[in-house]
Amino acid sequence: MTVTRYDVLTIGNAIVDIIAPVPSRFLDEEAMQKGVMHLIDEARAESLYRKMPLQKQQISGGSAANTAAGVASLGGRASFIGKVNDDDLGHFFADDLSAAGVHYNTKRLENGEATARSMILVTPDGERTMNTHLGACHQLTEADIDEQHIAAASITFMEGFLWDPPKAKQAFLAAARHAHKHARRVAFTLSDPFCVSRYRKEFLGLIRSGTVDVLIANIHELLSLYQTGDLREAVRLLKNDVPLAAVTMGEEGAMAVCRDEEISMSAYPVDEVVDVTGAGDLFASGFLLGISTGLSPAKSLRLGCSSASEVITHIGARPEANLETYVKQQGFAA
Repeated sequence: MTVTRYDVLTIGNAIVDIIAPVPSRFLDEEAMQKGVMHLIDEARAESLYRKMPLQKQQISGGSAANTAAGVASLGGRASFIGKVNDDDLGHFFADDLSAAGVHYNTKRLENGEATARSMILVTPDGERTMNTHLGACHQLTEADIDEQHIAAASITFMEGFLWDPPKAKQAFLAAARHAHKHARRVAFTLSDPFCVSRYRKEFLGLIRSGTVDVLIANIHELLSLYQTGDLREAVRLLKNDVPLAAVTMGEEGAMAVCRDEEISMSAYPVDEVVDVTGAGDLFASGFLLGISTGLSPAKSLRLGCSSASEVITHIGARPEANLETYVKQQGFAA
């Protein structure tokens, strides 16, 4: 078996996040639905950028990239696969992710669409509304997937946001085949209720076919997947479909669902919820790192909840504190 060099390898959209606080009326004026990720074209992206407040934070982002950065902050070995253009934002993305301790060497797109960017608007209640121009990140193909790279990771994790482009979909399926060939696990997040509504049958096919070993979803995505308003029924169905799953429930905490048990964990209390951007991504960091390093589902769940609690205390989808130190201060011990 190939030597494990990475605890968690993530595959997803390579996006530069541009984050700013806005009053709630800004969303109304721009006809945006709060809390939803809106796909926009490059012209709309430039228009919104000009209208955003001057106090903007720019950081390499994308759900799976955030998860990789969280794994690195927890002291884990992380790698990321995602496509950027060979432009200024692409260089910024690569340098910023590497500075976070994540291995990243996906070949850059030399022509075509610009590096993706997401305008993230944070309202006073801490909710985030995303406006994303996907650009180059949808140009990920099977040629960007190296079998030995996948074989070197304990878990390969992909975000549902990348299921739209057919070539990226094929890239993930190739990665899953490589992972299973080398006795590695494959994890998948449903990402968003709108992703589920578009690809419900395909997502069910992924988990029921055994392509996915570990599923991560929030409660809304899970209910959408099984087309029910009853969480107990959704969990019952989930147990039959995948060996291990984690379901996040906001302030109610999270649960791990195995074939023969359910484990619940309360959310870690914080003084103030400032911005929920990245909470799910950082939960995935802790949960997946725990699973990949041999922790029990219960301890992995706790590590996920602890990691998520840090990122909601400030603006931005990446931890500001060193997560390895932070979770120990919260009482976590492997």
